[in-house]
Formats: sequence, structure tokens, C-alpha cells
Amino acid sequence: MQNFDFIIIGGGAAGLMCAVEATKRGRRGLIIDHASKVGEKIRISGGGRSNFTNRFATPTNFLSDNPRFCISALKRYTQHDFIELVEKHDIAYHERDHGQLFCDRSAQQIIDMLLEEAQGVDIQTSTKVTQISKSGDSFTVETGHGGFTTQSLVIATGGPSIPKMGATDFGYNVARQFGLKVIEPRPGLVPLTFDVEVLSRLDGLAGISLDAAVKLGKVQFAEALLFTHRGLSGPVILQISSYWKKGDAITINLLPDMDVFQYLKELKDSQPKKEIQTVLAQILPKRLAQKMVEWIGCNGRLAETSDKSLRRMAEQINAWQITPNGSEGYRTAEVTVGGVDTRELSSKTMEAQSTPGLYFIGEAVDVTGHLGGYNFQWAWASGHACGQVV
Repeated sequence: MQNFDFIIIGGGAAGLMCAVEATKRGRRGLIIDHASKVGEKIRISGGGRSNFTNRFATPTNFLSDNPRFCISALKRYTQHDFIELVEKHDIAYHERDHGQLFCDRSAQQIIDMLLEEAQGVDIQTSTKVTQISKSGDSFTVETGHGGFTTQSLVIATGGPSIPKMGATDFGYNVARQFGLKVIEPRPGLVPLTFDVEVLSRLDGLAGISLDAAVKLGKVQFAEALLFTHRGLSGPVILQISSYWKKGDAITINLLPDMDVFQYLKELKDSQPKKEIQTVLAQILPKRLAQKMVEWIGCNGRLAETSDKSLRRMAEQINAWQITPNGSEGYRTAEVTVGGVDTRELSSKTMEAQSTPGLYFIGEAVDVTGHLGGYNFQWAWASGHACGQVV
């Protein structure tokens, strides 16, 4: 049975970064992954260009049941550190909206960079872990290709989002096996869906996109919103979905830069003969304007419409409250919210406090970033922190 200084289960972003840092220290390690290739989520991310980090990443861009946990790792390995690594390898990249950084060519360049930096680490792909056990200070990892031992076992298997990529809840099961708590996982960065009654009201709007602001409690995002056949999507909905829980209503401002009541009131005084639907079609997509008029039952000329009706129309546009009945689930979720309870881990090393030598990093942990490269930055930062000590 082969022995390694460290074993990483999961060859994704966090696992590869951990291997990079550990091999720099002369440590001999093994990465085990059940997929045929490492870095599969990196490969498909950003439409194949990999949104590998965000220029504006701060700890406030992450949610967790224990929100201060991520601060240490993110401060010790920042987006600027990863950008420096990308530039060292002459990987051309560009910046899109909101500080998102993408490769000019291919996400494969990021994978190749990490593999080159982690030269010396053994990698076993298409290998399923069948059992993990601990005796004294040594872990034994049994696989379909034999057994391995180590004193430092790193779980970097992510969460169950995007199951077609082979994603599972393996990491949570390992945590529970060793007595660690798991914050109930749920899909994050995912389109929201509605029941049949609400969908019938939205019929005919699929495909419409506009910039909007969406609020849930004290959290608010402003980006593009997209109507779909199943509900709502677009970056602004994906962002708010990570905070949404069953039964929550969200408030949507379809024209965040306009006081619609004030606008309608002024037009009523200056152009009273104009039809409300015509006026709304000048500031909203035509099909959406028509739906608004139908929902409020407010049509006809401005002159014939009471201020009360105009206010109701304005509230429907500036503060539309709607309650999703669910999401599209892990099938389309970009990340998993929840995971191994960070109160069980060291924020400096990612080690389980109750089980020396056992570490959890990346998406398996209850730290979830906003849309736009933040989740990769958590993978780099948590992998870096762990790689300093395994």
C-alpha cells in the first residue's frame, strides 16, 4: 500500500491549487478523481473561457452561515496573487462587466497552468474512492485501483451542483463519517421557477431581457433579468437565488433608474391623450408593457386614469413582488450553497478541529461566492491555505 505525504480527493480548482502549494514545499502527494480528467468544472466555466477570478473580490462577496470564516484565506491569497500567476504563464485575459476576468483563448490554459505548477504530484483519474478510514494519525483511502495511506487527507470534491459533470455529495458524507456538521446544502446561482398559476400570467414573456434590480431582505443586486418558460433567470436572478429559500418573496424593480409614478404623472399633465400601453411600451419591452396593463386592468388614455391607478401601475413596475415556488435545482445550479460547517474547521488551515489531518476546501465548505469569478477565487484561496500545511 503506497504512502503519500498528502492525498487530495477531487481534482478541481481547489484540489489543484492545494497540490500546487504543497508540492512547492517538497511534499509528495496524490490527487484522486473519479472523472476521466481533472479540472472539468474549470474547463466548462465561462463558456469555455473560464471566469477565473474577479478583480473586485472581497470577503463581502461571499455568503456563509459563519460569514467571517472566509476572511483569513481570502486575505492571504487574493485575486491579485492569482492574476500574477496567470500573467507568469503568459495567459492572455480580458475583463468584462463587474470586474470578471476571462481567458482570451481557452479555460484549458488555466488547467495546464495548475498542472505545470503542481509538477511532481501523482494523479489518478477514473478512480472511485470506496472507503476512508483512520487509524492513529494515518488515513487509509481504498479505491477501485488499490489502497493508499497518508497523514494529511484533503477533501476537495465540491458539492452536488451540475451532476452531469459527476458532482456528488461525497464530501458531505466524509464530513459526517468523522462527526462534522454539514449546513443543509441547496442549489445556488440557479434560475427560479414558478407554479402553473404564476406561469400562466407570465405566458408570452419568455425571451424578454432587461436590466433590473432584485431585492430579498437586505440583499439587492442590479443586473440583467431574463424571462424563461419556467420562470426567471439572468445574472440578477442567479445572484439573488443563492439567498432565496422556499417561501421567500422577492421584489423586482424593472426600471431601477426611473420613478415610474413620477414619469406617468408628468406625462398625464403634458400629454394626456396618450394611451398608457403606448407610454409603457416606450420604457419597457412591448410584450411586458402589455402584460402590465393586463395585470393592473389599467388601460386607456392617461387623462382618463386616476392617480391611484397610475400609482398601482408604477408599484407593479418599480416594486413587483413575486414568490417563486422553487428553482431549477442542481441540474443547472452553478454552485452549492451550504456544505461542511466552517465552525468545525480552522480558518487558517482548513483542518477539521476534531480530526487532525483531515481538511476540507473549495465548494465542499459552507462558503459560496457571488456570480462572476468569486467561487474560483474561494477555491484558489482555500486551496492555497491548505497547501501551506499538508
